[in-house]
Amino acid sequence: MQTILQTTDTVLMVRPAHFGFNEETAANNAFQVNDQSLSAIEIQEKAKAEFDAFVAKLRSVGVNVIVVEDTSDPLTPDAVFPNNWVTFHQDGLIITYPMFAHKRRLERREDVLNDLGQHYAITNHVRMEGHEAQEKYLEGTGSMILDRPNRLVYACLSPRTDPELLEEFSRITGYTPVLFHAVDGQGQDIYHTNVMMALGETFVVIVMDSIRDAEDKSDLLAYFDATGKEVIDLSLEQMMSFAGNMLQVRNSSGQTFLVMSTQAFQALTPAQIAQIEKHTQILHSPIDTIETYGGGSARCMMAEVFLPKV
Repeated sequence: MQTILQTTDTVLMVRPAHFGFNEETAANNAFQVNDQSLSAIEIQEKAKAEFDAFVAKLRSVGVNVIVVEDTSDPLTPDAVFPNNWVTFHQDGLIITYPMFAHKRRLERREDVLNDLGQHYAITNHVRMEGHEAQEKYLEGTGSMILDRPNRLVYACLSPRTDPELLEEFSRITGYTPVLFHAVDGQGQDIYHTNVMMALGETFVVIVMDSIRDAEDKSDLLAYFDATGKEVIDLSLEQMMSFAGNMLQVRNSSGQTFLVMSTQAFQALTPAQIAQIEKHTQILHSPIDTIETYGGGSARCMMAEVFLPKV
């Protein structure tokens, strides 16, 4: 029987062409800042440089990065965050997702999926984007944290994470949904689960203070205990430095890395770093421009590819 993996050695990343501040997504993304200290051109150029350095760092440790060039037309300012519109599964399944922001819906690209189909076995493509007509959204692995071997999907409810669509995802994939509420320091719903939680093979990084409901907390801790995950607890303040937005990947030799931004790394305490390093190596790269204007970080930039090779 095939072993179900939690980490992959291949990620798909989209090199930004017109990265910038998106007013639409800022409506419910408290992480975005339009400080107007840079011109639109400067923001674009800095974002490209940060992206290229990040890709080089991943490749330098043996992670396979598939780089897709963003399109000039249509303009997609958030294309650098592909994990929200597609997931790739080990059984050959692809799912595409309904997105909250109209501009972000343009990021879904058949040409990218067709190109992948030349190298990977795609057995089924489930399209959930039709739910946009009902204003219901589920934004991929932004909304959902997948425990693949244990078939669990963790999600905090928000305008971008609809509980009915989570149920639909669970029916399609055979996962069990674990739903909870999470809020930031101002009491605002956290827009994506992946800014307050990251799941590794043997650990979970999570902002427990963002979960106000005692039952939600105890349920989560019970799941983590049952699945053998050491809890690495972050503060709300660390979350605002994107310390929750991390992804564990592996290289071609099977070594694992927890990938994060340099800002996130610098927000961690020595004790938290030591806790993480018991489980995995840390890899970080500076992506300050992308974080500031895009409101997303390292995890959002990587769509994991678990598809079987042709």
